[in-house]
Amino acid sequence: MKPDDHSYSGMRGPGGCTVLSGWTPLKVRLELRNHSPTGFEWGYGGSGPSQLALALLADFTGDDALALSKYQEFKRTFIATIDGDTWRMDGATIRRWLQNGQPEEE
Repeated sequence: MKPDDHSYSGMRGPGGCTVLSGWTPLKVRLELRNHSPTGFEWGYGGSGPSQLALALLADFTGDDALALSKYQEFKRTFIATIDGDTWRMDGATIRRWLQNGQPEEE
């Protein structure tokens, strides 16, 4: 697993959505499950958010099987609820969600 202070950030612009893992573009991971060949999205429960949830969990945990078993729930309880064109999340948020099955309290 990545450290708790590892950060993820997303930005929606005219060319689509960009998501970074630290300073590196997050891999879409279509080889695990091809929900959205056009890329990531957030803020609703569709294919782009599914792809983002899968990619985030796979990147953070380093465990593709775990990511595949949890990403739909992660999408419903966290990714679908992101509001706005930009967001940031740290590894501690994902770790807490994995441990508790809930998004971080704000």
